[in-house]
Amino acid sequence: METKPKLGLIGLGIMGRPMARNLMRAGYGLTVLDIDSSAVAALAAEGATAGQSPAQVAASTDVLVTMLPDSPQVREVYLGLSGAFEALRPGWLAIDMSSIAPSTARELAERASTAGAEILDAPVSGGDKGAIAGTLSIMVGGSDEGYERALPILQALGKTIVHVGGAGAGQVVKVCNQVVVAVVIEAISEALVLGAKAGVDPSKIADVLQGGLAATRVLEMRRDNMLSGSFDPGFRIRLHLKDLKNALELARETNVPLPGAALVDQLMRAAAAAGHEDYDHSGLITVLEEMAGFSVAEMAAGRPDR
Repeated sequence: METKPKLGLIGLGIMGRPMARNLMRAGYGLTVLDIDSSAVAALAAEGATAGQSPAQVAASTDVLVTMLPDSPQVREVYLGLSGAFEALRPGWLAIDMSSIAPSTARELAERASTAGAEILDAPVSGGDKGAIAGTLSIMVGGSDEGYERALPILQALGKTIVHVGGAGAGQVVKVCNQVVVAVVIEAISEALVLGAKAGVDPSKIADVLQGGLAATRVLEMRRDNMLSGSFDPGFRIRLHLKDLKNALELARETNVPLPGAALVDQLMRAAAAAGHEDYDHSGLITVLEEMAGFSVAEMAAGRPDR
């Protein structure tokens, strides 16, 4: 029976914590690290080993998985003082599942390759619910050999796993995904506000949309948030703004117009400016509600609209 590699996981936020649990459930020995010591303690109580620094975690494991907020945090974990790359060695593998700039992913891959190691960029889609259920969609950039080595690990975390190309390709596909999600959230918001203010029960509107050509996974997973006005984060507005920034920067590099993404970027910035940056990204509907002077959630709850 083949021995499973020892894994490290750095980043125990909304996504990383359930991912850690799924890796342990799949039988992997796991060392974990996060700036939140309580998150580390919680996983240690469930059987993980508490790590001391990125370099120590990298040195004591065969494969390092990272799930971090943005490029600066990823650079700090890999390249900073006591960073993971201090433990670079031939045959070592890292899987960065954060959503970061494609240029950062390519830079890290180049640095790893000089030591005979590899880092895959493997961002995900599916939100907190997908992380909990182990049904994430994972888009992987890197070599064929690295992908094959990582695949059993990724299968403990996701359902749809696609090797999309070389280093950085995973992050390119992720920004494409996030453009679609953002524009769809905005379109659903428009539809719900329009129909509800015109007098139709928004839950009925959502039922019809989900039963026809307008059906979308976004509505399936976020309708309750939008109808209830409760925006506890599965994926925060400030993080989606980061993804849109990466998309718009890539668009400038490649000379591709993204008018829809640019519009939604501005609307999400309005939500953040109103103090809602830590809302779930479905909270974008609040911007449309404010402009229309109408509350979908109040109508859905049977209260008079404002």
